[in-house]
Amino acid sequence: MRIRATAAALSGALAISALAIPAAQAADAPGAGAAKAQLSTFAAQSPAVAGADDAQGDTKITNVTVNGGKDIVVGTSLKKTYTVSVTATDPAGIYDGYAFLWHGTDLDSKTGVDGAMTPGTDHGSCKQVNATTSTCSVTLVADPASTIYGNLLAGRWHVYAAAVGKDGDYTIKDTYKSGWVKRASKLTTNAGPEPVKAGATLTVTGALTRANWDTDTYGGYGNQSVQLQFRKQGASSYSTVKTVTSDSRGNLKTTVKASADGYWRYVFAGTPTSSVATSTSDYVDVK
Repeated sequence: MRIRATAAALSGALAISALAIPAAQAADAPGAGAAKAQLSTFAAQSPAVAGADDAQGDTKITNVTVNGGKDIVVGTSLKKTYTVSVTATDPAGIYDGYAFLWHGTDLDSKTGVDGAMTPGTDHGSCKQVNATTSTCSVTLVADPASTIYGNLLAGRWHVYAAAVGKDGDYTIKDTYKSGWVKRASKLTTNAGPEPVKAGATLTVTGALTRANWDTDTYGGYGNQSVQLQFRKQGASSYSTVKTVTSDSRGNLKTTVKASADGYWRYVFAGTPTSSVATSTSDYVDVK
């Protein structure tokens, strides 16, 4: 009974602290829409922030994995569902594990949190590794209509993790590690003329855009370095020909000498706030 009470108290405290988002910040968020009211309600219902780093006994968290180690990439409309897994150990075995993501500067202060993604359940789904160790997973959702309400949330998010042993011991970490939530990027490529004479000039255009969570649209991503790559027909891999910088509207344009039949594409390496992107290749026949 004490174990269940401990687990319920921890997960409840974490959920309350994660949702203690300042109403003022939510109201100021551009393009937040219905999320503004939702976050304001959360703040009003959470007069106190709970859950600083804490521990009792010998329960230890040994690893936390967010989205399989990949960035969480969010567009303008579709929800991104992902998993956070907490691996923990205790000599008595693990009863429960819990986690969520939060954005801001200080989880122990109501004014230090401006975003959160919490599970829909109070407990993780745990799989026993051995007698002392289990991995517990929770499902979170990045929703551009609610939890991802503005561009200010792009970048590093903190991972709050907790575990409870079968003997009632527990451990809580405000920031066990970081996860990256990024604005989805898109690229296009168009090479011409087609066909082209060998040795003639080939013009390769394209555009780099990314999701704007303030307006729920995609807009040009300017002044970014993008690689132009080529794969000769029959070859198995691409090689980088040159680096092109997008203009203020995200447009790309450069020229090369046509030498052989093959495929052209643009590749964007991403930034701390925006995802990597690779365009569909464009085949050019060289006569």
